[in-house]
Amino acid sequence: MNETYRKVFENNREWIRTNLEKDPDFFKHLAKGQSPDFLYIGCADSRVPANEIMGLEPGDVFVHRNIANLVVNTDMNAQSVIQYAVEHLKVKHVVVCGHYNCGGVAAAMGNSNLGLIDGWLREIRDVYRTHADALNAIEDQHDRYNRLIELNVLEQCFNVMKTAFVQKSYAANQFPQVHGWVYDLANGELVDLDFDFEGSLKKIQEVYDITK
Repeated sequence: MNETYRKVFENNREWIRTNLEKDPDFFKHLAKGQSPDFLYIGCADSRVPANEIMGLEPGDVFVHRNIANLVVNTDMNAQSVIQYAVEHLKVKHVVVCGHYNCGGVAAAMGNSNLGLIDGWLREIRDVYRTHADALNAIEDQHDRYNRLIELNVLEQCFNVMKTAFVQKSYAANQFPQVHGWVYDLANGELVDLDFDFEGSLKKIQEVYDITK
């Protein structure tokens, strides 16, 4: 255990050396501040490192992660991140990114009592309930699982768009746009779910319009 712990600091020193060899001012630039174009809302799964799968550098992506990439109205952590990213960092894109083989979604599809996390997983079960007819029509269990992962991402995109921060910024600036992605652990590919931002915004504003 101690050897694994010490290895992290060895890796850190090597990472510093590598970046300084490429750019002697690398850390000076980072220390000046951040102006990312992306807010990435993803799963806390250790196999899905946001910057790396997007091929971007430190400073390019503002990141929020939790179990099953949820955007919950009463989660002050997520809501604060969205507000800061939109109002202060002026991000141009908000991405909700799930991933296939998500343990949180798998747990939500089961019947086990898991304790504290059950309240969190209920958000995913609510997505299932909303789309139950379509999901239950999928005979293959694995395909149904993958589809719930995708539908959960799309539902969280709607939740992002329900916030006053996003609606007001888009009305004033025409950004940010909201996107839904899924990362495929099996091949490393990012899948764009082609979330209809403009059409969805019109639907959202019929009920959740809070731009005034």
